Amino acid sequence: MEPFDPDQRNLVRSSLDNENILSGQFWGELRVFLAVAKAKSFNRAAEVLNTSQPTVSRQVRRLQDLMGSQLFVPTKHGVRLTPKGQALAQALTRLDHSLFALTNDLKAETKEAEGIVRVSITDGLNTFFVAPAIPTFSAEHPRIQLHLKSPANVVSLRENQTDMMIGFSPIEAADISSRRLGSLHFIPVVAKSYIQQQGIPTRSNLAQHFFLQSEFYTSKTGLWDPWNSAVAKGQIAHFCDNSMAYGMLVKAGLGIGLLGSYTVLEPDAVPLDLDVKMSVPLYALALTERLNAKPVQLVFDWLCDMFGPKNPWFSPEFRLNNPPSRFDIGIKLLFNL
Repeated sequence: MEPFDPDQRNLVRSSLDNENILSGQFWGELRVFLAVAKAKSFNRAAEVLNTSQPTVSRQVRRLQDLMGSQLFVPTKHGVRLTPKGQALAQALTRLDHSLFALTNDLKAETKEAEGIVRVSITDGLNTFFVAPAIPTFSAEHPRIQLHLKSPANVVSLRENQTDMMIGFSPIEAADISSRRLGSLHFIPVVAKSYIQQQGIPTRSNLAQHFFLQSEFYTSKTGLWDPWNSAVAKGQIAHFCDNSMAYGMLVKAGLGIGLLGSYTVLEPDAVPLDLDVKMSVPLYALALTERLNAKPVQLVFDWLCDMFGPKNPWFSPEFRLNNPPSRFDIGIKLLFNL
């Protein structure tokens, strides 16, 4: 015999029965707070929200009164989050991500997949592989929209506020699916214009050559030691931590850069034999719950095929003279090769 009647409302009330939860304008004020936290300015947040600065300030003050905590402190350049404000902003960012997943028009039960799928991927892989392949993908799935994003954090799926990402390490978490793909091979590359001005770099003359360095390659993991040893023998011309801009500096002939081996498909790129070769594993990472949506699963499988070991550019063996394949047809069209 049950000790309690399951129909007794005073015993089985849900949290939705509590009329005091987030009452009044609380939801709106949380939205305003998040806009200020992202913009780090009341004025810029007002522009984003299409309202006035006094309105934003008034709603933030009311939210602070309701919470009994100061959420921002003024600075010379805007506002800065307090520890309580930082905790609230992080919680709201997670909520914002969940709401997007709930409200995104992903019609998984319909015959034709439809919706927006967010993908975080480095600029180089995006430019050389994803972008050229989108026309074919869109022809097969015209109702799927891709939102391609540069990763804010190359090791954290959640920090990027995305459905999936192509990363460089697995993530051990119950709510994240991780699939090992191929390997990204890095080699030193220089532009033809650099060779015309400075001569071709070799292992024996690096002292007279210029390098392009990045903080990504200075991490103390040991992986990048061969590159850093070569850089130490020459001179650093510039530093750059934006992958696309880094590649453009190499293309402009400003120095030797460390780039993915696939960049040799660029007609102006010349690979160098400096005894510097390294490989990094690629992983496809996705929120497991989002993979239940048909469009997300389709994009995930598409990317896994593109960056898997079947693609010669990401095979376990390092090769520069890869045979033509369906993976680089779009690249050749992109560069008119």
